[in-house]
Amino acid sequence: MKILVTGGMGFIGSAVVRHAIAAGHRIINLDALTYAGCVQNVAKIANHKNYVFEQANICDPQALAAIFQKHQPDAVMHLAAESHVDRSIDGPADFIDTNITGTFTLLEAARNHWQNIGKPDDFRFHHISTDEVFGSLGPTGLFTETSPYAPNSPYAASKAASDHLVRAWHETYGLPVILTNCSNNYGPYHFPEKLVPVVILRALNGQEIPVYGDGSNIRDWLYVEDHADALLHVLAKGKTGRTYNIGGENESSNLDLVKTICRIMDKKRPENAPHDRLITFVADRPGHDQRYAIDPARIREELGWRPSVTLQQGLEKTVNWYLDNPDWWQPLQARKGVGQRLGASK
Repeated sequence: MKILVTGGMGFIGSAVVRHAIAAGHRIINLDALTYAGCVQNVAKIANHKNYVFEQANICDPQALAAIFQKHQPDAVMHLAAESHVDRSIDGPADFIDTNITGTFTLLEAARNHWQNIGKPDDFRFHHISTDEVFGSLGPTGLFTETSPYAPNSPYAASKAASDHLVRAWHETYGLPVILTNCSNNYGPYHFPEKLVPVVILRALNGQEIPVYGDGSNIRDWLYVEDHADALLHVLAKGKTGRTYNIGGENESSNLDLVKTICRIMDKKRPENAPHDRLITFVADRPGHDQRYAIDPARIREELGWRPSVTLQQGLEKTVNWYLDNPDWWQPLQARKGVGQRLGASK
């Protein structure tokens, strides 16, 4: 397929681009190159015959129209989004613009393209979203595809709105859409303001490792390479109008996750062990959801997909990658907001 990937210079988007190229697809990577976009994320395939890059903002209808006209994609995988909850607390406007207005603008561009090429049934608009749209779980239970929406952060609310727009464009205009909601991703090329790379890099540098509240908040962790594989699987086999939850089947509290990374660092950098002595509890994030957990039964039973990497395996792969790739993450430390506490005030 010829696939237009939005946000393909980001963490998850670049993993999708790399996997799709390896699978033989043709990729148009559309990215605005905001603070979290890194051209190095796709450096290994940048000169591939099946890869092209278009720098554009999904809020720009003229740019989108020109890109659809030029490349005539068979499918759209929409990953472009503002995604850091802490930044959404401090500056929600960017999240409204990109995640809501940008998704609307992209939907309209995709709908016009789909109509212009005769409304083929095999066209796909795949919208990639998050489990955070469902809010917070108690100590038991799992999010399913029919869980009610109850977002608690500006980020989650903006993603919930984008999900609703995608569904509406399917029901109202017949646009062939698929939605996926994923759990927390981690792995190589993760922008260094997020929890897992923060812990790795602070442990490496002997700096305090901040843990929000008491560290009891629980997440289901999904290795990003598994997620990319799942997304391409859904694009190829998913049913139009259907939603699929993608989980890692790896629940962990934030504190246990941090301690696991510290133990891995103890083995990799024993001269600085024990790294868990660096753990410092800090004021909690406002509106911090207590627990996320996904029921992946639909994607497993209908499409035959499940994750291949355990949390222990994935964290070891991730730590090794960061230790082996300082040339990637060191320049990013100078980008605005990296290394600072964001989203601390109500």
